[in-house]
Amino acid sequence: MEPRHGGRYEDILGLALATERAGFDAFFRSDHLMGVDPNDPDYQPTDSWTTLGGLARDTTRVRLGTLVTAATYRSPGLLAAIVASVDQMSGGRIELGIGTGWYEREHAAFGLPFPAIAERFDILEEQLEIITGLWRAGRAAPGSFSFQGRHYRVDDNRSPPRVVQHPHPPVIVGGGGRRRTPAIAARFATEFNAALGGVEETRARFAGFFRSCEAIGRDPAEARLSGFIPVAIGSTQAEADRRAEVVASPRIRESMVIGTPGLLVDRIAELAKVGADTVYLHIYDIHDLDHIALIGADVIPQLAGLP
Repeated sequence: MEPRHGGRYEDILGLALATERAGFDAFFRSDHLMGVDPNDPDYQPTDSWTTLGGLARDTTRVRLGTLVTAATYRSPGLLAAIVASVDQMSGGRIELGIGTGWYEREHAAFGLPFPAIAERFDILEEQLEIITGLWRAGRAAPGSFSFQGRHYRVDDNRSPPRVVQHPHPPVIVGGGGRRRTPAIAARFATEFNAALGGVEETRARFAGFFRSCEAIGRDPAEARLSGFIPVAIGSTQAEADRRAEVVASPRIRESMVIGTPGLLVDRIAELAKVGADTVYLHIYDIHDLDHIALIGADVIPQLAGLP
């Protein structure tokens, strides 16, 4: 979800609790400070990791995470400590989705540097070196971690953050990049996410990830593979069309499943056939809890037999 149309913590919590009731496995939120839709003047910025810390205490079952945190937002040592704190607060239910960041206007609006794309990939790679390095050091006795890169330096950290999960919280990396994205994911990711796109795009991105794993001698079967579907589901087509009206982006609407529950079941089955074991449903109206309940009642039970 995104905190659209003035979403406050109470609204985000309401949606997260609805996912628990409906039988979903996880609740993920974006890490944006500005609405992607410029026609959303009521967008209220909320920090993703602050709200996830609240959800860690106010939910009981669903896994929690970001899809995805921008590496340009926080220093890696601080982010490693933040995620470890929420991992502890949730009893080991947190996951870190992280990417290069892409929304230039958002960075300008909040005074955040926005380097060129090649440099942002370098930043992401160094961040993952530091974050996972600190987490692993936190499990050692005694633990110490140092790092010297072009963008960051960590000098003999002897009090690295402690995480609950072993060896550390899952790391999700993904997107449509053909070279560096799958290469970085092959090195660091617990899960490769194919991001926004159709079934054939997802298949091609999985194949790129497999090639990157093979290039470094990693078994790609070690990683989860995930797809991403924007959804507007209704008990009737008219109800689904009404739910889709809140989405202004033509690119998102091209990939969106707009229809009755059976249509969504078919799309998820198509993603499963090309290798996805996890699918994220992007929900746009965060106040429409009936939408969540409908998917929970009429879609989730039909997925049990998928490979």
